[in-house]
Amino acid sequence: MTEDKTISVEVVYALPHEQRLMRLLVSEGTTAREALIRSGIPKEYPEVDPDTAKMGIFAQVLGSKGLPPAESYVLQPGDRVEVYRPLIADPKEARKQRAEKAKRMAEKKKGAAGASS
Repeated sequence: MTEDKTISVEVVYALPHEQRLMRLLVSEGTTAREALIRSGIPKEYPEVDPDTAKMGIFAQVLGSKGLPPAESYVLQPGDRVEVYRPLIADPKEARKQRAEKAKRMAEKKKGAAGASS
């Protein structure tokens, strides 16, 4: 009988107030999705659905830029599976709102400076 070779990997999930890092020993051939399930993170955080969660390996998003999706990406020794939360706001819209707020603040300061002269 042959023994499965195991590799060491990490699965991480971060919230604004809390970070979870799970170190796992998994069989060679384990996928990123399988490691996420084995980590227990989906049970601990019900908002994490292993079938739809966006994941990456060292900030390289799985399923993009030529990388296979999480269900077929075979982990390598030392890989770090990162589970990404959905964006709360569109980055372009958030940037636009910050620029508008900064413009209003500058106008207020300019108006206050002119009134005191």
